[in-house]
Amino acid sequence: MALKRINKEMRDLEEDPPGQCSVGPVDMDPFDCQATIIGPPGTPYEAGLFALRIKFPKDYPFQPPEVWFTTKIYHPNISEAGNICLDILNVDKNWSPSLSISKVLLTICALLTDPNPDDPWRRDIADLYLEDREKYEEEARRWTRMYATG
Repeated sequence: MALKRINKEMRDLEEDPPGQCSVGPVDMDPFDCQATIIGPPGTPYEAGLFALRIKFPKDYPFQPPEVWFTTKIYHPNISEAGNICLDILNVDKNWSPSLSISKVLLTICALLTDPNPDDPWRRDIADLYLEDREKYEEEARRWTRMYATG
């Protein structure tokens, strides 16, 4: 059942890709995918190309996929290892089988546009975001230039 659902979502993504995002299997394994997100305009991530990895569990969509950034990014809701603090990726919180990988990627794009400092993975970055937005954006732009641009 999971494979059928994943294949359907991949076809849907090919026919109607979400803006700023793409996704495809790694080594022809539909349970292991790589995605890219283009940094949203008007954010410190603008012009960056961010890679993510997606691992689908065997009981997908009843369990959420594991999604993490493989490109370093300076963001209060993303750990140094690339883990994402996002409630829809947690089965105990807001994951629902009605969600799709397309919706997950769009939600991650929205998180880049509008970080959630009240539920951070990195408290130091969240504090800077709240206390000195200009300095936070400067550092996020610097990381984007260093790690997410050619």
